[in-house]
This record gives sequence, C-alpha cells and structure tokens, in this order.
Amino acid sequence: MKLLGLILAAFLLAIQAQLWLGKGGIARVAELKSELATQRDANDKARQRNAQLDAELRDLKEGLEMVEEKARSELGMVKPDEIYVQVRR
Repeated sequence: MKLLGLILAAFLLAIQAQLWLGKGGIARVAELKSELATQRDANDKARQRNAQLDAELRDLKEGLEMVEEKARSELGMVKPDEIYVQVRR
C-alpha cells in the first residue's frame, strides 16, 4: 500500500511539474497573455490612426468638391473644354 502511495505521489509530482514548468505551463500562458495585451493596444492605436487618416481623406475629397462647386456657382469658373452659359431671368 505504501508503494502505491509513493507511485501516485510521483505521478502527481510529474503532472504538477508539467503544469508549472512545461511547454504550455502557467508561466508561458502568463507571458502570452501579456504579449496579447500589448498587441491589442497596438492594434487599437493603429485603428485610431486609420480612422483619423480616413477622416482626413474624406475631408480632402469633399473639401475640393465644395471649393469647386463654390468657384463654379459664385465666380463662374469653368473647367478646360467647357462652355459657360449664363441664363438671366
């Protein structure tokens, strides 16, 4: 009976050693969680930067269209190869 207890204790120690010191042990899991948190922060910063760049791009596109529209309506400007016709009422 004593021998069986020693064998079971040895198996328990082997399993615990794998859990704490093995390839997929607790220390490695903690390290991977830390790396994951760091990567998530970097991804969030990249998403924010992408959103900012997208907003700037939209402003530039819409801004030029608005400038062109004002130039056409208020100043009577035309593009090359266009004919401007003004109708008075």
